[in-house]
Amino acid sequence: MKFHNLYSFFLQSTTLLFSGVVLLPLSSCNSVPNTGNEVQYWLTKGDESVKLQQQNSIIFVNTPNNLQTIEIDDSQKFQYIDGFGYTLTGGSVEVINRLSPSKRKALLNELFGNDKNSISVSYLRLSVGASDLDSEVFSYNDLPEGQTDPSLSKFSLARDKDLIAMLKEILAINPKIKIIAAPWSPPTWMKDNGKSKGGSLKPEFYDVYSKYFVKYIQGMQKEGIIIDAITPQNEPLHPGNNPSLLMPSDQQRDFIKKSLGPIFKANNIKTKIVVYDHNCNKPEYVTNILSDPEAAQYIDGSAFHLYEGDISALSTVHNAFPNNNLYFTEQWTGAKGTFNEDLNWHTKNVIIGSMRNWSKIALEWNVANDTEFKPHTDGGCTECKGAITVSDSENFTRNVSYYIIAHASKFVPANSQRIASTETENLSSVAFKTPSGKTVLIVQNNNKNSENFNIKYNQKTAPVTISGNSVATYIF
Repeated sequence: MKFHNLYSFFLQSTTLLFSGVVLLPLSSCNSVPNTGNEVQYWLTKGDESVKLQQQNSIIFVNTPNNLQTIEIDDSQKFQYIDGFGYTLTGGSVEVINRLSPSKRKALLNELFGNDKNSISVSYLRLSVGASDLDSEVFSYNDLPEGQTDPSLSKFSLARDKDLIAMLKEILAINPKIKIIAAPWSPPTWMKDNGKSKGGSLKPEFYDVYSKYFVKYIQGMQKEGIIIDAITPQNEPLHPGNNPSLLMPSDQQRDFIKKSLGPIFKANNIKTKIVVYDHNCNKPEYVTNILSDPEAAQYIDGSAFHLYEGDISALSTVHNAFPNNNLYFTEQWTGAKGTFNEDLNWHTKNVIIGSMRNWSKIALEWNVANDTEFKPHTDGGCTECKGAITVSDSENFTRNVSYYIIAHASKFVPANSQRIASTETENLSSVAFKTPSGKTVLIVQNNNKNSENFNIKYNQKTAPVTISGNSVATYIF
């Protein structure tokens, strides 16, 4: 990754003229103190000519102009942020492990490190057992057809040994990374159709499946991996994937209040229970569960995807249940999408949209795949594009979701807090105050043409131009 820094060269006699305002470039950041007037920013253009490159800094001035304005108000504070990232699928681990040791190490440091060449991913999602982006379907308690194991005596995390090994490496790079986990299917012997695809969890196995979650959380903890949150089921209204499970709202409510919640409590499990984990078109799935006091006592919040519906569904749930957290856990970029379309739609909806609608996280889908969009299960996603494409042992490509997440993860660490920012007709925005006191503003230009605007903060304005169909992150 190449960053362009204004300070790498000294412009002694150049001035920048912007709408009648003279901006004086600064010299090396190592020799000139930041007076509080400097705004650094990074840009990605939809035409791919610029990708997460640092641009010439700008400064706040007091000269009036007639430009549209994005105003930041840090007196209005909203949710704290847990992080930004991806799902680390078994398939992602498989293809990353095809890289040579040096390339593999460099990639993991680039994704999860905290230096100038890293994007500082701070949150991961895992599958409990296989997702559809594993090479094959498995659970942690697979048995021959017709057999059951109510005592879970044959439970084993061995099938995830490579995933666990990589997670340990990631935690060595970033010990504070948070993890949410979701199953795509229970073991088939717990299901009414006996298959990995579709079917529903048999009520007689509610307690057993709850103990399966306990064994998973405890087993990962023994490996030094803390599962911060789980959802009972990935996409519970999509039983057509492989693996998958149909779990309507009433079933998930009963599973939580009758089994999962009490069994977590009895076993002193602190892992949060987060409901739903599906599309924004069914907020009533969540409100139905949270309206039940017996279930709600065990629930931290709800998780959403955006393959259907509108991102404002998160605010619908927040307004009804303001004490419950919200999580945006998945959105995939596909083989047939364009960089321009995906960069702008995802930044507007997944990053800016989810944050403006109270989410604590924003996650894109899988970390990595190969050039044929593999691995995946038989019946799994055949067009899901990872943040990284691994082509051979020495080469990988950074795809659009890498940049979508990086524009937030690199600059907005965990425990930042969203603050108020205005928007204009073509400019979407979200702002944060970081734990170190920096202000971060992410802006997406939905216009194909450049937009001139002011960043306004504490009565100071910084005139800015953002190119058409582009994303910029500003830090001051």
